[in-house]
Amino acid sequence: MALTLLGAEDQSSFEPKRVSTLDMDPKVLYLSFWGAGSSRIKKRVDTLVEKTEINAVVIDIKNEYGYLSYQGNIPEAKTIGAYRKKTIEDLRTLIQEYHDKGVYVIGRMVVFKDNLFARAHPDSALRNHKGIVWNNNENLAWTNPASPAVQNYNVDIAAEAAAMGFDEINFDYIRFPATKTISFGMPNTEKNRVAAIEEFLSKAKIALKPMGVLISVDTYGYVCWNTNDTGIGQRLDVLGKYADIICPMLYPSGFHLGIPNYEKAMENIYEIIYYSLETAHIRSGIPRKRFRPWLQAFRDYSFDKRYFKADEIREQISAAENFGSGGWFLWHPGSYFVADGLQAPQPERTEVVSNNRIAPETVLELKETTR
Repeated sequence: MALTLLGAEDQSSFEPKRVSTLDMDPKVLYLSFWGAGSSRIKKRVDTLVEKTEINAVVIDIKNEYGYLSYQGNIPEAKTIGAYRKKTIEDLRTLIQEYHDKGVYVIGRMVVFKDNLFARAHPDSALRNHKGIVWNNNENLAWTNPASPAVQNYNVDIAAEAAAMGFDEINFDYIRFPATKTISFGMPNTEKNRVAAIEEFLSKAKIALKPMGVLISVDTYGYVCWNTNDTGIGQRLDVLGKYADIICPMLYPSGFHLGIPNYEKAMENIYEIIYYSLETAHIRSGIPRKRFRPWLQAFRDYSFDKRYFKADEIREQISAAENFGSGGWFLWHPGSYFVADGLQAPQPERTEVVSNNRIAPETVLELKETTR
C-alpha cells in the first residue's frame, strides 16, 4: 500500500483558517465519535465553550473500531468501509464554525487499535504466539504498528483530516497493547517496539508539518515515570522528537499503584497530576508548555467509585496549571460534561508554581485499561 497523502492534495483547493496556540493554552473538551453527530451533546459542549474557560474542542476523526467520522476520499478507507458510519455531515463547516468563534480545534485519531483494518488485512494485524490474529478483551483486533501499510494508511487519514482545517492532529493508541502475548513479525523487544512508533511519527511529521498543523500524542500516565518503553513502545525522548505536544493520560483511576510517596491515588489527586508532569519534564527536558495532560471527568473505576465532580476536576486543573502545562483536556467517554469545576473565561495564566520535592526514579508496571 503506497503512501498517497490524499489530504495534502485536497488542501490545494481549500485554505483553512486556523487558531494559534501562541495566544492561548488550550482548555479542551472531548466530542466523541457519536457525540459530534448529536445535536444534544454538541449543544451542551458548545454552551460550556461560550460560558466557561473552555476554549478548545477535540473531535474524533477515527475511533477504535476503525470507522471515520466524516466522508473522505482515501481509496483504502472506501474499500474497507471506514466511511460507512460517518457521524459528521460536513467536517470542514463544523471546524470553521468553531474557528469563527476563536475556538482551537483538535482532531483525535485512534491509530493502531483498528479492528476494521486488521480484519480486512490480517497480514497487517498483531498475532498471538500461535500465529492467529490477536484480540483484546473487547474482542477487537489491533493493527501491527511496524507494518508500512498500517503506518501509511494512518498518515493518509491524518493528512486528509488536517486538510479539513484542524489546528492539531492528536494521535491516541499510538502504541502496542499492554500485553506480552503478541507477535508482530520481529522479536518483541523494546528496541523494535520503539522503532515502530518512531517510524510512524516520522512519516506523520513529514506529511503534516507543511500543512501547518501541530502533532500531539497521547501516552499512558506511567510513561511519565518510566525510563523504559513501559512495554508498549512509548518513550518520552522519542515521542518528543516528533510531537509538538505530549498528552499523558493522568486519570487518577489509572494509577493503580499510585506514585512514589503517594500510593493512594484518590487521596492524592493533585500530587498524581503535578508530580507526573514534573517528573516527565525533568527526565525528558521537554518544556512545560509542550505537556498538555488528559484529566479525569468520569466516575472512578478502580478505587472508591466516586463521581468526579467540581472539587476533583478543579484539583486536577490546578495541578496542571501550577506545573505550567500548555493547557489540558477533560475526558469523558460519552462527552457528558457539566460546568462543575470550570471557571468563567479569564486571561491566560503564565505563572509556574514550583514544588520542592520530586518523587524518585522508578519503573512502574502498566495495567491495561480501556483507554
